[in-house]
Amino acid sequence: MTTSGDKTITIALMDPPYESGTTTTALRIVDAALRKGINVNVFAYEGAVNMTMKGQAAHPNPVKGTSIEEQDHPSSSRFIAGLFELAGDGPKLDWVNCGLCVDERGAGDWIEGPRRGGPGDLFKMSQESTNTLIIGTR
Repeated sequence: MTTSGDKTITIALMDPPYESGTTTTALRIVDAALRKGINVNVFAYEGAVNMTMKGQAAHPNPVKGTSIEEQDHPSSSRFIAGLFELAGDGPKLDWVNCGLCVDERGAGDWIEGPRRGGPGDLFKMSQESTNTLIIGTR
């Protein structure tokens, strides 16, 4: 892994998992940045707080006739857990779920890694970042 000094990017996500390609694209950006040694902050708000839900489950595909194992359906929480593993002791990954949005959705049972925060965290992250990317819906 190369190091990029003290570079940090902040990404704000709004879309829930599985509803659009933007969440997958954002996760790929996070992955690429971490692999380059860049610190990453993620602020998940609105439906995006569901991306880290522990209860996400794989499913079979009855149309294709595949089992859960054959389908190997990826979940956003599994992908994000992998990002935390990738970060390990290297570049920092700070994932903040907006507490207001979490409470509205009853979405508080997360995988290990994310933390609860609020809009002030996004402001602070942005102020301390090299760049900030806000990915809203539509």
